[in-house]
Amino acid sequence: MTPLQHTVNNKRSSATGCCTLLLLIVLNAVYCYKPIIIVHGLFDSSSDFKTLLGYINETHPGTNVTVIDLFDHSESLQPMWKQVEGFKDAIYPIMQNAAKGVHLICYSQGGLVCRGILSTLPDHNVDTFISLSSPQAGQYGDTDYLKWVFPTLVKTNLFHFCYTHVGQGLSICNYWNDPHHQDMYLNSSDFLAVLNNERENPDATVWKNNFLRIKKLVLIGGPDDGVITPWQSSHFAFYNENETVVEMRDQMVYLKDTFGLKTLDGRGDLVAYEMSGVQHTKWHSNQTVYTECIARWLT
Repeated sequence: MTPLQHTVNNKRSSATGCCTLLLLIVLNAVYCYKPIIIVHGLFDSSSDFKTLLGYINETHPGTNVTVIDLFDHSESLQPMWKQVEGFKDAIYPIMQNAAKGVHLICYSQGGLVCRGILSTLPDHNVDTFISLSSPQAGQYGDTDYLKWVFPTLVKTNLFHFCYTHVGQGLSICNYWNDPHHQDMYLNSSDFLAVLNNERENPDATVWKNNFLRIKKLVLIGGPDDGVITPWQSSHFAFYNENETVVEMRDQMVYLKDTFGLKTLDGRGDLVAYEMSGVQHTKWHSNQTVYTECIARWLT
């Protein structure tokens, strides 16, 4: 073999080795991405998340992403606990097949569905729970969504219906949190008050421990949402009796750590993003929101 042939062969060998190494790095990156599960919100369906799927495919190619196709459109008005059980049955097999855990992206009402799942599923393996413009502290506002469901009612008198047995059969009423009728909310709310452990719950400690299995809680919302009212509910803040927003760290559920919020914050595992200029129906298709608030947590 001549010196020139030896040099050429070495270069070819080196190039092949570099390509192999690069391929291994790429494959390792792909296989390191945890599966992502997406839960839609009120009046939505799985088909509304095509743009978000595209973003994920661009930044995390090869990721296994599942948008759960349940309780679509008007079916999303079904009671929240019924939805929790239905989504849980669909999500659990995905978790069982993900040895390194999964990520949850839960939009709007879906964020509360996911909290119900995380609280009641003792062996879930959720790494990051991304709550995307979800009324985590409840809802109290006159919005288009409210008018579609209750065309003759407004926020000031909706409690007459929501805080009844019949009313609690609708998802919106399950997290309707009237700051002027807190006694009725606490006594009648079959979902949010129980989930927050504001109402007597014999499983409160177990649910709290279950919820705290998550590694990170990411809260995303903003002042131009137009649906979540107050918009700060997406950050666990809410109105007091004067309709002044009380921030999360001054809320009783935080101060008493009723379901683990203060513990998560103390661990450094609670992150909140405030994004202006985003309307409610645009959160999952806004590329800036995805790039700045979501993408980094999907590893």
